[in-house]
Amino acid sequence: MLRWILGGREAQGAVEKSAALFIGEEQPKNCFTEMQVLKGHFDIVRFLVQIDDLRFASAGDDGLVLIWNVETGDCLLELRGHTQQITAMTSYTFIRGGNTHTALITASSDRTLSLWDPDSGNRVQNISDLQSSVKCLLVLNLLDMWLSGGNELCVWNQDFELQCKTVHHSDTGISAMVELPKNFIAAAMDKEIVIFKLNVSGSDVAVMAIRHLADHQDTIHSLISINDGLFASGSHIVGGVKGRRPFRGQGDSAEANREVHSTHELRRRAFSGSGGQWSVCL
Repeated sequence: MLRWILGGREAQGAVEKSAALFIGEEQPKNCFTEMQVLKGHFDIVRFLVQIDDLRFASAGDDGLVLIWNVETGDCLLELRGHTQQITAMTSYTFIRGGNTHTALITASSDRTLSLWDPDSGNRVQNISDLQSSVKCLLVLNLLDMWLSGGNELCVWNQDFELQCKTVHHSDTGISAMVELPKNFIAAAMDKEIVIFKLNVSGSDVAVMAIRHLADHQDTIHSLISINDGLFASGSHIVGGVKGRRPFRGQGDSAEANREVHSTHELRRRAFSGSGGQWSVCL
C-alpha cells in the first residue's frame, strides 16, 4: 500500500475540489494532505523511484514492480519476473539511437538483476548467474555505467555486460553506495566505509579499494551525497551520523592536519543541542 501525500495546508482547498484525488477527512495535526492510498502490493514497499514527471515505480518484498501515474494514481503496469523480494531498484537513463530512454534496474534475493522497459513492461535484460544477492545499485551517468553491490562490487555497461568486479569476504557485503567526484565511490560495508577508485581507460575498466574509514560503532545503513565536497553516512547507534569530505589523497600532511582540527571543532558544535552527532571533515 502506498500513501500519496502532498505538502502544504494552503493548497488543500484546491485539492478538495477533485473527488478523484481527495480521500479521508481533515488532518488538523498534519501539515500534509493525504491524496490517495495506492493499492497493489501485498507486502512491504521498500523502494520508490521516479521515472519521469508523470510516472514512478514501487517495489518491495512481494517481488513486484508497479508503475504508477502521478496525476491519477492509477497503476499502469505490473512487472513480474522476480521470484523473491526486491533488494534494490534504480532508474537508468541512457541514449541509444539518438533517443533518450529511461529504464528500471532491479535486484532481488533470487540472485538476479533485471532491466525493465517502463513503457512496455517488458524485461529487456536479465542476469541470473550471480554468486550472491545484490543489495544496492548506483548509476554513474557521466561514465554511462552502473554498479551493483553485495558480496561483490560489479561494474556494468549499458548493455548489461560485466566490465570488472572486486570480491569482498564479508557476511554483510556492500549495503549502500554513493558516487564521489573524480570517479571515486564510497561503499558501506558493515561498520566501515570503503573508498573505491574506478579507473577507465578506453574500453578497459578497473576498480580498486584505496581507503577504509572505520568511525562507526554499528552497521552503516545509509549513505548520501550532500554536495561535491561532502557526503554523509548513517548507522543505528545514537551519534551514528558522519559527514565527510571525499578522499583527496595522502600527499598533503598539512591539509590532513587541517581536516582533523576542523572535524573536532565542528563535531562539538553540531553535537551540542541535538540528540545525534555530526562529524564533518573540511
